[in-house]
Order: sequence, then structure tokens, then C-alpha cells
Amino acid sequence: MISSVRGLVLSALGSTVVIEVGGVGLAIQVTPTTALSLRQGTEARLATTLIVREDSLTLYGFPGADELAVFELLVGVTGVGPKSALGVLAVLTPNQIAHAVSAEDDGVFRKVSGIGPKTAKLIVLSLAGKLAVTTVASVSGRPVAGTAAAGVQAALIGLGWSERVAAQAVEETLAEAADPDQVGVASLLRLVLARLGPAQQASERRS
Repeated sequence: MISSVRGLVLSALGSTVVIEVGGVGLAIQVTPTTALSLRQGTEARLATTLIVREDSLTLYGFPGADELAVFELLVGVTGVGPKSALGVLAVLTPNQIAHAVSAEDDGVFRKVSGIGPKTAKLIVLSLAGKLAVTTVASVSGRPVAGTAAAGVQAALIGLGWSERVAAQAVEETLAEAADPDQVGVASLLRLVLARLGPAQQASERRS
């Protein structure tokens, strides 16, 4: 079992990143947010799990142990394959998944491509009692709104911004959104990066 990978990022496109380890480039399946947080030519470390099938060996990578643990729980649910599990984590953070399961809200899972009503209910039933709910707070101390907030904050920190700047930018962007709870990870990340801009990024990294 390959439990983690650390090495030079050779490429990060879509949902696949290639990391060189010991002269070998490993293709790893990740969420779009994770791919966006990794820059070519820099070193990265991902928590990983290897899914073995009759016709394939596929490595899945995550920025932290929480995402990996939730992924492994999801693939244990009947009807949820690795691709669907990764799709859930592309839309929801581990904490948001825990909140949905705790509230028995299967609606959030039905919004994920490839997850039908029956599978969504199975996810809630199967994960009940297995996930801890934590509170994600903004710089002002209020809960951060929006489905993708925590994931985008993590991606921005991975790109080099401070936690303070990342949290503030996400909060301000969500405050301007017509329906914050419907903003996806990828779209929110694009909006926040547009708000920060290259000038602020350069200034933040120099400080």
C-alpha cells in the first residue's frame, strides 16, 4: 500500500497530477481544487491510497489525512466507486460531509454528479457515527458560509497566501455571491483568485 507520496510536481492538469518520486513519475487522481493548489516545479506531499482493480492500479491523492479517511469511508458504501467518492470530495469538505451526515441531509450528496437518491441515502446511513463535526470559523469569528469555503481556503494556503488573507478573501467573495451555498469549489476558487490578483499575491508572498 502506498500511503503517501512526496516529490516534484511534473504536471497538474484537471484531476490528474504527476509527481516524480525517485525518478519515477506517478500519476495521481485528485480533486480539481487539489490540482489547482499544486504548482509545476515545486515539491508536494499527498496522502494516498491505491485502488486495485483487475485491469488497473489507480493512485488517489489528498492534501490531508481527513480527506483520505472520508474517501475510504465513501468507497466502502454500496454504489459509490472511487470516481464518485472523489466527486463528493470535489464538492464538499470532510467537515461539510460530516455535517450533512449528522443532520441526515442526503440532499447535498444528490447534487454530486453520479450520486443518485438511493446512493445518497446510503451514504448518510453508512457514515452515521463515523465522522466528527468541527466548526470552520472565519477571521471575524463567524462561521464561514458556502459549501466550498474550507476547501478553497486550503487551496489558497497551498498556493502561498497566509491563512488570514485566504479566509478574508473567501469570506468577502461569498458575501457578494447571490447564493453562497450553491457555489462550487472550482468556481469559488476562480472568483477568489480573481479577487486577489497577481499583484496582491506578489505583495503577500513578499511580506
